[in-house]
Amino acid sequence: MTDNPRFRTHPYDRDLSTEVTALTPEGGVICAETIFYPTGGGQPGDAGWLRWEGGEIAIATAVKGEGGAVILVPAEPAALPPPGTAVVQELDWERRHRHMRMHTALHLLSVVIPRPVTGGQVGTEKGRLDFDMPEPPADLAALEARLNAMVAADLPVREEWISDDELAANPGLVKTMSVAPPKGQGWVRLIRIGQGEGTVDLQPCGGTHVASTGEIGPLRLGKIEKKGRQNRRVSLVFA
Repeated sequence: MTDNPRFRTHPYDRDLSTEVTALTPEGGVICAETIFYPTGGGQPGDAGWLRWEGGEIAIATAVKGEGGAVILVPAEPAALPPPGTAVVQELDWERRHRHMRMHTALHLLSVVIPRPVTGGQVGTEKGRLDFDMPEPPADLAALEARLNAMVAADLPVREEWISDDELAANPGLVKTMSVAPPKGQGWVRLIRIGQGEGTVDLQPCGGTHVASTGEIGPLRLGKIEKKGRQNRRVSLVFA
């Protein structure tokens, strides 16, 4: 798709040569391209480093700016490279890869607990989904076994695109009640886990994911917490 940012088209890139196009009044850096994922959809913004001839800064996170821009936020106040400077972006790859693994794992969690999702958060050690679920799951061991079976099956994880009209005609694709899929650009990104008749999940998502479920590694269900009359929070942990 046109205007599909590099952190989506090349999620395994660890560094990128680009140039600074603007600085924000708050001290953020905007580049021509970026491999840094900006905070959104329950996934934290990427951290890493920005290097150029004669200088470097640590990047604490990335956030969304106006017009689709991604703003790199320095970890502390420092001299910034002016617009036009050639720079190299470098991700904190271990942190990003853990986010990719956990984000894909949370999609699998929404498969084994087929209830509407009311919220979620991706982390490096654990993640969680909130479900519209008045009663807790009955057999946690069985759910955990299903999760790990899908991981062990090493199912492919791929992106595809549908039009806004196609999404409107298939409202069942949207599992998350708290975050609406981005519409208005004409196209919506879907993440498919599995393929053909072996597809286990297909839903709109703008986050970064691993290429196959085998990359996630073993999983363990964490706490089940009651959050309101009908909401329950289910935590997922790397085993």
